[in-house]
Amino acid sequence: MDRSDSYAHAMPVVIAHVSDIHIDSGPRATERARRIFAYLDALPADLDAVVVTGDIADHGLDTEYETVRELTAIRHPVLIGPGNHDDRAAFRRSLLGVEPSTEPIDQVLRTERLVLVHCDSSIPRQDDGFLADSTLAWLAAELAATPAGVPVLVAFHHPPVELGVPLTDGIRQFGEERLAATLAGRPNVVALLAGHAHTAATTRFAGLPLLVAPGVVSTVVLPWEGGDRTVHLDHPPSLAFHVLDDTGRVTTHYRPVV
Repeated sequence: MDRSDSYAHAMPVVIAHVSDIHIDSGPRATERARRIFAYLDALPADLDAVVVTGDIADHGLDTEYETVRELTAIRHPVLIGPGNHDDRAAFRRSLLGVEPSTEPIDQVLRTERLVLVHCDSSIPRQDDGFLADSTLAWLAAELAATPAGVPVLVAFHHPPVELGVPLTDGIRQFGEERLAATLAGRPNVVALLAGHAHTAATTRFAGLPLLVAPGVVSTVVLPWEGGDRTVHLDHPPSLAFHVLDDTGRVTTHYRPVV
């Protein structure tokens, strides 16, 4: 038997995780995002999902979301959530194609193999994050509606802990003890996904892996990397692949797209 055929039949759950594409009116961010989504679309195997964890548009403009809608029209299921640069009304109107509203944009993707939940951690016209009471109630209902044997990944833009990144630690997700309480006693929640920091990172929160995607538009420099620079614009755009085995264990691979 061909080994590639054998692997295809035993394909684990695979989620591509993209974040912080910051589409604006210029060509640079669009080209970097186009490279990422073209790479995903050309993969030889189908993915279970692609999640984009916020800062979709740089200025929250309808024209930016129209560009994102074109870029993300790929063959894999895609779930896109907002970040602090996004505008809820324009996001709904020009990306999701639904009636505009300023309420949190909370979404769920359900398949036979997994549930992917994206909670809106943005606060309109602020850079830090917070999950509204309505979002936490919605999350609790979605978790309660999921059978015990189905793995769940919970995503949002703002990490609920400090990552050692001064540029973003002061504008992380606050009120995180409420999220921890909502996740308690949910053994099929296997990982938490975030963006915002523009650097690939892994840590833990509420006893769960917290997996942070690198930024597509740029990479934030860590304090010990030295110099006065805080952001690299010349690093290649990158993404994460989260792989779930049949025990619910998550392995993450970070991949630059050169």
